[in-house]
Amino acid sequence: MAIYDKLYQFYGPQNWWPGEGLEIAVGAVLTQQTNWSNVEKALTKLKEADCLDLDCLQSIPISRLESLVRSSGYYKVKAQRLKNLINLLISEPNPNREMLLNVKGLGNETADSILLYLFEEPYFVIDAYTFRILDRIGLYSGDNYMELQRIFMENIPNDIQLYKEYHALLVKHAKSCCMKREPKCLACPLRNQCQYYLEKSTG
Repeated sequence: MAIYDKLYQFYGPQNWWPGEGLEIAVGAVLTQQTNWSNVEKALTKLKEADCLDLDCLQSIPISRLESLVRSSGYYKVKAQRLKNLINLLISEPNPNREMLLNVKGLGNETADSILLYLFEEPYFVIDAYTFRILDRIGLYSGDNYMELQRIFMENIPNDIQLYKEYHALLVKHAKSCCMKREPKCLACPLRNQCQYYLEKSTG
């Protein structure tokens, strides 16, 4: 929580996830292996085509869907994953985690993003940014999604809004300060407890 408090004081509330309703689930699929600006372009195309609802996404020809989400990259794969997800949501409007993970193309991060931000279920979302920041601070050096999720969920209050805000702040910090290459350590609100910075600053 000390990390959360420092990030919140530094960046302020992030008001995540962008979008609402089904748009959250679609965005969670489209953001795989790309940045959000590319996803926004695809979501805009879907909105312009009046195709951000279950009926349209199920009935639209796959080739047309591929065209609409092209900007998100890997558009053929993502279009099929969207179809897979929509089929589940039509048959099961309130899926649990196991159901989402059984959808071809949905992994832990995507499933938990949908559960947390769309269905308001308490699953802390772990992503590459989370691994990077925790590794540099010196709190976790592995790459096990479920293990790091468990560590978060056992050490912070079980609160959906906190989960949302904490995840969003970690994303903000990784993009603004703790970048993969050339991180801005001197501007980092966590630098005094960051093993990476302390080792670098002492040579």
